[in-house]
Amino acid sequence: MNPDNLTNALTIDVEDYFQVHALSKSIQYDDWDQYSSTVEKNTNKILDLLDDQESENSPKASFFILGWIAERYPDLVKEIHHRGHEIASHGYRHQVIHDQTPEQFREDIKTSKQILEDLTGEEVIGYRAPTYSITKKTLWALNILAEEGYKYDSSIFPIRHDYYGMPFAPRFPFIWNLNNDKPKINQLNDPTNSNMLFEFPISTVRFFGRNIPCSGGGYFRLFPYSFIKAGLKRINREGSPFIFYLHPWELDPNIPGTKNLSPLARFRTYVNLNKTESRFKKLISRFRFSSIKLLYNNLSC
Repeated sequence: MNPDNLTNALTIDVEDYFQVHALSKSIQYDDWDQYSSTVEKNTNKILDLLDDQESENSPKASFFILGWIAERYPDLVKEIHHRGHEIASHGYRHQVIHDQTPEQFREDIKTSKQILEDLTGEEVIGYRAPTYSITKKTLWALNILAEEGYKYDSSIFPIRHDYYGMPFAPRFPFIWNLNNDKPKINQLNDPTNSNMLFEFPISTVRFFGRNIPCSGGGYFRLFPYSFIKAGLKRINREGSPFIFYLHPWELDPNIPGTKNLSPLARFRTYVNLNKTESRFKKLISRFRFSSIKLLYNNLSC
């Protein structure tokens, strides 16, 4: 397989700066409406950057949208859909799964899915958990996703992290076998014939026996662009698409500051915001990207 012919997945987690989990101890859910929103401006910036690419077909992406955002900015959801991108679910209120009961989780993902489908008239098949919070302790959420009509998940981050992570999960797309109470990992070449859910993990590179994140978000801002590019090429040489993610607010160096943050939370949120846009332009101009839905359709047929 020629790495240059691989299509990678571009994913955008559509949430506002005040909804970031790192800020959740300082900014409460009930206060979100009090904050000045940047999500329309910054998401439209991403849409324009994708359309500006000099190619026959501009890159497409999967936009994982919060139901809370979709309710308040329905025209934004319709614009993303109108420009040919996938509409997927990021849940409703950006609450990590381990803080929810199974009943609360079901209602959250069901509500979000319904809002998005009503706005676009198209089935929503993809989900990404807030803060990648499907972990070893919350695998029960996968069965609920399948029961509510989702066809794939992109919540597994195979690294060690204080908020999230499943370091022993496969690094490349795989299938969850949901026939038993405890979901079982199956390779793509060994699908089940019954209840299953496709998984598209966030990309990592393997160094000295450890998975190192190289695929977007804070890592895209923290690490040199050359490291991200080398990681993408290496993953493509291994025969897998690169799963990249970004938040609209990360392209905005002028997002408001937040009081009472820990030094670590402040660093994670604000480091190198002034570098994101230029790096993002280089990435989408050099490599081929499309939605996870395209990858899913290619794998599931």
